[in-house]
Amino acid sequence: ALLYTCNSTKPIHISNFETKNFSELFDIERGEPIVAIGAWCLMSNHFHLMLKEIREGGISLFMQRLLTAYTMYFNKRAHRQGTLYEGPYKFELVSNDRYLKYLSSYIHLNPVKLIDSKWKENSIKDKGASKKFLDEYAYSSYLDHKGIIRPQNKILNKTAFPEYFQTTKDFNQEIDSWLSFSK
Repeated sequence: ALLYTCNSTKPIHISNFETKNFSELFDIERGEPIVAIGAWCLMSNHFHLMLKEIREGGISLFMQRLLTAYTMYFNKRAHRQGTLYEGPYKFELVSNDRYLKYLSSYIHLNPVKLIDSKWKENSIKDKGASKKFLDEYAYSSYLDHKGIIRPQNKILNKTAFPEYFQTTKDFNQEIDSWLSFSK
């Protein structure tokens, strides 16, 4: 929900979240977005975002808001205070169309590490189990790209990025090809 609400020209405050259930958070009036989000994946100890700046300085402002909001949420929930992250966020400027397409797959396949940590080095042992896991993993835009309707769909702005996958079938074929990759 923070990926949606922090992507805004309007300031947000933790009090905006206290009386709302999860799906209602995607109906908060947030103003105009400052970045386009093409893909996202939340893992237990890190996250990946594919961002495109809509407004000058938008990525820096978005990341500042996102990391501050999550730190405030986490600290309140854990009854702690202080910093949460070891250092500044890392980013990579993508100027190659082929690499951008690869990044989309990389981000969406990242959760496979949770069930097979060496899959990139040793290839997928059970492609069916990996696909089933991805189909049930709610913390990424994988399901959105598969056409599953859910509140999190509002996070994405796919039209701001090249349309690599004209259909859900095209997206599935790309994922299948990476899951079938072997060294």
